Amino acid sequence: MTNQTPAMPLATRVVSPERVAVPILAAISVSHLLNDLIQSLLPAIYPILKRDFHLDFGQIGFLTLTFQLTASLLQPMIGTFTDRKPQPFSLVAGMGFTLVGLLTLSQASSYPVLLLAAALIGMGSSVFHPESSRVARLASGGRHGLAQSVFQVGGNAGSALGPLLAAFIVVPFGQPSIAWFSAVALLAILILFAVGRWYQAKLADLRAKPRTVETGSLFSKRRIVISLAILVLLIFSKDFYVASFTNYFTFYLISKFQLPVQDAQVHLFIFLGSLAVGTLLGGPLGDRVGRRYVIWFSILGVLPFTLMLPFADLFWTTVLSMIIGVVLASAFSSIVVYAIELVPGRVGMISGFFFGFSFGMAGIGAAALGHLADVTSIGTVYTVCSFLPALGLLAYFLPKIERKHA
Repeated sequence: MTNQTPAMPLATRVVSPERVAVPILAAISVSHLLNDLIQSLLPAIYPILKRDFHLDFGQIGFLTLTFQLTASLLQPMIGTFTDRKPQPFSLVAGMGFTLVGLLTLSQASSYPVLLLAAALIGMGSSVFHPESSRVARLASGGRHGLAQSVFQVGGNAGSALGPLLAAFIVVPFGQPSIAWFSAVALLAILILFAVGRWYQAKLADLRAKPRTVETGSLFSKRRIVISLAILVLLIFSKDFYVASFTNYFTFYLISKFQLPVQDAQVHLFIFLGSLAVGTLLGGPLGDRVGRRYVIWFSILGVLPFTLMLPFADLFWTTVLSMIIGVVLASAFSSIVVYAIELVPGRVGMISGFFFGFSFGMAGIGAAALGHLADVTSIGTVYTVCSFLPALGLLAYFLPKIERKHA
């Protein structure tokens, strides 16, 4: 009797299972923390920049747009290039751009220089995310959702720490104190150099003894395009809503509840911390129950809470922001891994596209919502955005991707 090995349902057939490379996964997550901590300083100091440079909400939104578009337009191109020619030490170069942008931001004396600083920080992000996402996948040992979540939670933790550090360092000591964070960038460069050496050795090992065999997608080209379009709309709804928090939540709290700047930034830290928790939960949950269900629950499930937020007092605003952060953030890791499984063999291109699109939507959202706040009120922003999670209904039309359980 002939024993036949059943075809695996995933597009990537694992020939030789490996263990999770925990030190590398931890290093890339810590690097993501340091990278996004630096990047989050920009929106965290918006109240200071608004005061010192006499900016309106539209100019603040355009500042975010400059940063986000620089990152979003370059990430897919860099990801596509590194799919063909991986660059292990490009992570170090990307952090170098971030360091230069950070120092420029600390010394900026005019609005155009602020825009230049934002663009440089965006360029650093465009290099960092596609390749670091690939490193996380290589280190995953097949547990792709877990690896993506661990990688992502580092970024969320950094984004949460940025406003908190800004509140206690930049607010009392002023814009020049931003330069003190160059030590953070230098630490990240050292970690990423070590990661680059592992990555280089891993690539040599894969070339000598290939561990995986890439096969075609399970779905037709038309089905893939439709599914990717749905994922794009879900990212749009998520990141437009998150942009209202990362850029304007402090202004909302100051306007509605008359909080001082430092207290408002602590509330922003609480929200961003809840994003980190949700991100950490989302990937492993997707590995266990299916990414499609996590995506559906994360986007649509947050709708009742977003609808309640504009009518809540300060206590319930804090509680609702935490719930919204946890539930909404659980989607992104599952979306990225789901998309990679839809289009096998294009890790850099897909991760670069979705990270880039996420950055782009956040930037466009910041600019659009800033203009809306100028012509109406900051409260109107949260009323309008509260309906965005209804787009989560589209997740119903995503195809199921069968997974092989260990």
